[in-house]
Amino acid sequence: MAPITPDFILDYEESERLRFRRLLPSDFEAWLPFHQDPRSSQYWKGLPQDPKIACHEQFQRTFERYEKGLGGMNALICKATEAFVGMAGLLVQTVDDKQELEIAYSILPKYWKKGYATEAAIKCKAYAMANRLADSLISIIHIDNVPSQKVATNNGMVWDKTTTYRNNPVHIYRIRL
Repeated sequence: MAPITPDFILDYEESERLRFRRLLPSDFEAWLPFHQDPRSSQYWKGLPQDPKIACHEQFQRTFERYEKGLGGMNALICKATEAFVGMAGLLVQTVDDKQELEIAYSILPKYWKKGYATEAAIKCKAYAMANRLADSLISIIHIDNVPSQKVATNNGMVWDKTTTYRNNPVHIYRIRL
């Protein structure tokens, strides 16, 4: 594997309840329930229907990002229980032909509504600010995904614009650093 640019990976970082670490191939079975629950992808069109294929493709994209220095999702581990609760990270994205740094987050359905997404997003923002990684950060959120929009606003982000991203209508939430 090629060297990973450490600036965008929150390996060994922690928040109050979460430990961040690089995603591993062995995390596949722990993350598969995310793709098996239809609520997880109800807003996003164009994903594979087979949960195993969707999970495999997500893992491959994450590992490719690591290799190319484009950030990537980190596994989120609950410090109290050692449970894998989700993924979050900083991703280099291209939106409307402009390169941006995104705060991305996804939580396993059984851990929804416990504040993990907001906690992880706040940590990602703080890490980007402390390391001066960008002038602003975005979150790319489907226009119908109100829970994720609430996470963005809880992270101090505001609606910036509505656009199309990967053939999906999305709101871009932004915070200037």
